Amino acid sequence: MIWCCLDHRRRQRECTQQVQRVMLEETRNISYLKMASTCFKISPIISAFVFFLFFVSFVCPVQSVKFNYTNQKLRPGDESKKLKFIRDHLMKINKPSVKTFQSPDGDIIDCVLSHKQPAFDHPQLKGQKPLDPPERPKGYISKTDIFEENFQLWSNSNEYCPEGTVPIRRTSEEDVLRASSIRRFGRKIKRPIRRDSSSNGHEHAVGYVSGDEYYGAKASINVWAPRVANQYEFSLSQLWVIAGSFGDDLNTIEAGWQVSPEIYGDSYPRFFTYWTSDAYQATGCYNLLCSGFVQTNNKIAIGAAISPTSGYNGGQFDISLLVWKDPKHGNWWLEFGNGILVGYWPSFLFTHLRDKASMVQFGGEIVNSRSSTGSHTSTQMGSGHFAGEGFGKASYFRNLQVVDWDNSLIPLSNLRVLADHPNCYDIQGGINRVWGNYFYYGGPGKNPKCP
Repeated sequence: MIWCCLDHRRRQRECTQQVQRVMLEETRNISYLKMASTCFKISPIISAFVFFLFFVSFVCPVQSVKFNYTNQKLRPGDESKKLKFIRDHLMKINKPSVKTFQSPDGDIIDCVLSHKQPAFDHPQLKGQKPLDPPERPKGYISKTDIFEENFQLWSNSNEYCPEGTVPIRRTSEEDVLRASSIRRFGRKIKRPIRRDSSSNGHEHAVGYVSGDEYYGAKASINVWAPRVANQYEFSLSQLWVIAGSFGDDLNTIEAGWQVSPEIYGDSYPRFFTYWTSDAYQATGCYNLLCSGFVQTNNKIAIGAAISPTSGYNGGQFDISLLVWKDPKHGNWWLEFGNGILVGYWPSFLFTHLRDKASMVQFGGEIVNSRSSTGSHTSTQMGSGHFAGEGFGKASYFRNLQVVDWDNSLIPLSNLRVLADHPNCYDIQGGINRVWGNYFYYGGPGKNPKCP
């Protein structure tokens, strides 16, 4: 992976790291041949049902910054109150650590006792400990004989978190100050539901299944480092497990990778999770920024940068994600990579997902904030190249599966694909013996056909 940075960016990083080291001392104790395929064509008619879904479940996690160091014009008293509010909030989510170290990319990683992580602030989890791992779904192919993989930059630091702890990316004041609203830091921005897909700046290229009962989903996702045009935009690739009426009671579980300068302050692709039980209104958050997701693994840091990434006409790297509902306890578990259990969403967090899901989706999304000239953003989706370029050039999802009522992993049936701005970002699906159900997707954004 090659990162190109301007000299002023390097100096800024060094300054930030120096501040983080000071903060570290102050808060230590509190604190991855071209393939022959038959491709589906994008459906020209999308039902109102799907449109209704998109503009609830694909809600923008980045908006214009109101509390940016360069923009804020607050009286000294207001500034003091705001910083106190931020520091009080950081005390709640940055738990005391038994070990702390710095990742090569500048992140501070805290090793927090498993039963002291933010999830156990929830009233229904207080005083408890993480559950033991459940059995995998039937049809799951174990890969325990494969060497242990390093998926994240922080693991290259030769540091580790001890057994009985979980690695948590420390949240800084700067992270909170970049958010559009301090009170909604770590949450997606709630937006009105709209049927016009061009009205809110969100553009998608996704494959989806619906009309059945789903108890999980699995896919391998190609990882890239797409260019994001500005701080107010993002690019992500993920899977969604969805239930509800697509109104105020929408339930979603989400996992994948994203590039979001506002959330993380840089352009690294990062492993992330999200959940909501009320259409992003008051419940849920990214990663471990609220009480909810229970992490059980001491080798994966949610929100940390993924390494390596794929290269155009070069090596390809993908990550496998599996989300499934444990039949015994009803919780939704997350696996990352070859057999690495990350943790689980307790069933009581949800209403509809307490039982089952009614839709599963896979794919990419960007937000197009549009420049002052009204031209389309140049933010890339996936590799930044169209689906037709194929393997080694376009981004992909492969081996798409769902978990059925019998806790069995099965191939998808009736996979449908959708790109709502195909001149900017498109998608082509197919099936073969090696990759099963798959699709290529993505694009460059602004180009002669997408001005």
